Amino acid sequence: MSTAVAIISSVSGTAAVVVMIALIKRCLRFRKKMKKKMLHRIAKEATEHHRKLEAQDAMDSVMIEIGPVEKFLNEILSEKPMRFTSEQLAACTRCYSSELGSGGFGVVYRGELPNGLQVAVKVLKVSMNKKVQEAFMAEIGTIGRTYHVHLVRLYGFCFDADTKALVYEFLENGSLEKYLYDGEDRGRLEWRTLHDIAVGTAKGIRYLHEECQQRIVHYDIKPANILLTADFTPKVADFGLARLGERENTHMSLTGGRGTPGYAAPELWMALPATEKCDVYSFGMVLFEILGRRRNYDLAQAESQEWFPKWVWDRYEQGDIECVVSVAGIGEADRVKAEMMCKVALWCVQFQPSARPTMSSVVRMLEGEMAIVPPVNPFHYIMGGGGSSSSMLTSSGGTTLSSSDTTRGSSEMAVSPPAKKSIDVMVE
Repeated sequence: MSTAVAIISSVSGTAAVVVMIALIKRCLRFRKKMKKKMLHRIAKEATEHHRKLEAQDAMDSVMIEIGPVEKFLNEILSEKPMRFTSEQLAACTRCYSSELGSGGFGVVYRGELPNGLQVAVKVLKVSMNKKVQEAFMAEIGTIGRTYHVHLVRLYGFCFDADTKALVYEFLENGSLEKYLYDGEDRGRLEWRTLHDIAVGTAKGIRYLHEECQQRIVHYDIKPANILLTADFTPKVADFGLARLGERENTHMSLTGGRGTPGYAAPELWMALPATEKCDVYSFGMVLFEILGRRRNYDLAQAESQEWFPKWVWDRYEQGDIECVVSVAGIGEADRVKAEMMCKVALWCVQFQPSARPTMSSVVRMLEGEMAIVPPVNPFHYIMGGGGSSSSMLTSSGGTTLSSSDTTRGSSEMAVSPPAKKSIDVMVE
């Protein structure tokens, strides 16, 4: 009996040990399995986190790349004139509280866009007659399509029932006009600055004629339409008379007179075929006013009671171009450039459009990069010795023609032999 109990106790103890060992092994396997799962989970989470970081980095990289592109696209879009509402213009001009000036088509006010950009807002007359309508469309259709450092920039327009306006960049120093004629600003600019203004203006006109997609003829180049930035960089403005033209068409059809008396080319007031050479003539008249710092016809000037361009030609023809430079108060250091400007002006105002240089040639001559052929008399059509220009023109054969006769006849007047010899050199 005792032996049986002992055997049973021994077997039970052995069985308990075996069960215990089995349980321990099972626990160890479970623990190992759980540890493996945990490690796998941790690795999976780490991998997922790493993927998220990579995705975030990729997105940041894309954003960095997209940023400049978006900025570029916005700048491209902003180059096109935008349409403002009358409420927006009233807000940016503070209810039109700061007037800059007025003209035949309306009043110009100073304003500021929400981004801080200073602008000049030209509010047109409410009565949109045909002339005002043409000027409004000409501004948007020409300068609204172009961008150049020497052309005033058109930011936008307003065409509401009560407000018709054009929004331009604001130019701090106003027009060239006030620095040339009587007033507190006359004589303020050094002659070298005036020469730079002349060159910059010529480059702006050259762009209109030769470099933009469609040729643009301004038809109203004059000091009042040359505006100056804070550092006196010139910008051609006021495209109300401008016209677009295909480069294949050398002449443009015009209705009515164009330009400003004193600056308009003869073919405009004689109703002859017009080309971009009209602007060349007007620019030549501007050069004379820059040279003399005076109006071309000014009875207040003691040195000349006649038309200044004719007076300059007479001095040049007599070999006394130094007299012109001296009267203009130009120093010895600038004498060479002044004489070059004088010759360029005489070429620009030639009566024959074909004898006038292109604006490319004008720029190169003013900058001293192109030799200047001695100019021929641009005023051979003026009768008598006085300074008043006549409507009577004289051909090389000595026949007197009136402007009406010339209109009915050929648009090309006879050129003197010296002029014929020089045209090939001057005109591209």
